[in-house]
Amino acid sequence: MHRLIQAFTFSLLLSSGQTVAQNKQLMLLEKKMDAIADKSISPDGPGCSIGIIQNKKFIFKKSYGLANLEHQIPLNNQSVFRMASVSKQFTAFAVLLLADDGAIKLEDDIRKHLPDLKDYGRKITINSMLGHFSGLGNFDDHLDKLRESPLSRFMIGSEQFIPNAEYYSVIKDFPLVHEPDTTMKYSNHGYIILAKLIERVSGMTIREFTDKRIFKPLGMKHTFFSDSAEEVIPHRASGYRSPESGKQLNHLTALHTIGDGGLFTTIDDMLIWDTHFQTPKLGKDPETLMALMNKPNINIPESDEGKWYYANGQNTDGRYYFHNGGWVGTDTSYIRRPDTKTSVVGMCNSVSLSVSDFTYATFEILAALKLWDGEDPSIY
Repeated sequence: MHRLIQAFTFSLLLSSGQTVAQNKQLMLLEKKMDAIADKSISPDGPGCSIGIIQNKKFIFKKSYGLANLEHQIPLNNQSVFRMASVSKQFTAFAVLLLADDGAIKLEDDIRKHLPDLKDYGRKITINSMLGHFSGLGNFDDHLDKLRESPLSRFMIGSEQFIPNAEYYSVIKDFPLVHEPDTTMKYSNHGYIILAKLIERVSGMTIREFTDKRIFKPLGMKHTFFSDSAEEVIPHRASGYRSPESGKQLNHLTALHTIGDGGLFTTIDDMLIWDTHFQTPKLGKDPETLMALMNKPNINIPESDEGKWYYANGQNTDGRYYFHNGGWVGTDTSYIRRPDTKTSVVGMCNSVSLSVSDFTYATFEILAALKLWDGEDPSIY
């Protein structure tokens, strides 16, 4: 019995020692993140919320700067950020759920479900739209047409905001800018069209569909697609920009499309989303559906890097899965490293800040502090 007590005591001491050592490393991690924040974030300016996740738990979570400059409200865990293009993976998962239901097939021609789209003279699959291989252009490919369209008319009041339905009514007639399934061409227009697909097939708005099929089942209580520019969003992190003069300005736009962006969420809800990648719950066969979510849409890499593939709203090189977002008053980043069950999410409420300063450095910092046991922490 005496030996058993000794062994038990030694085990407790060993465990206690390991806990103390880890806590020390976590304190060093916070200092590293604080140092990054000190370089660009002023306590009285816009800022960022950063969370580092390991094994379905935060090992670091902290907010820097203000959510609202007018009222000097600090950012915190409940701050609701616009996620810009990080929204695309939620749109993509909604489309995959429709396919899982049997309501669509990913190899369907998009015009089978949206016959009001321009006849492109060739098949463009839903899968190609998910992977940016549709041949559709982006905003900058059609600027002249957009400026000549009814979207540019003079308006007074709230009707100046351009929602999905109005924007779709214009871009549905735009021609292709290159042949489908030959090269990746990032297309926000494609994801706006996918939002229309979800609406047309499900009979619900993308907001209603994702709330019913994704956010409520997962318990993401503060996540939604904002389909009204006039909506009051509690705890919203207001968006800013800082021109060369250094003066902070509100960052606004009349364009209020969703599907390509438009998702709002909190750092705590992103933990729930991240956990779902490790422990899938949605769909008829959750594991199979998640494997599809993580599979590149087409076996053609992005031309610039030659190693990055696009998988349903995520860039991947086989090690990392990530997507960044930048739009009016927001800069976001979400990076997963599945083999180590480690992720980082960053949300900044200014386009003049760089969330990548935090997220791109995270894995190298974790490796240096021996808080991460993966191979090759560099993202690029």
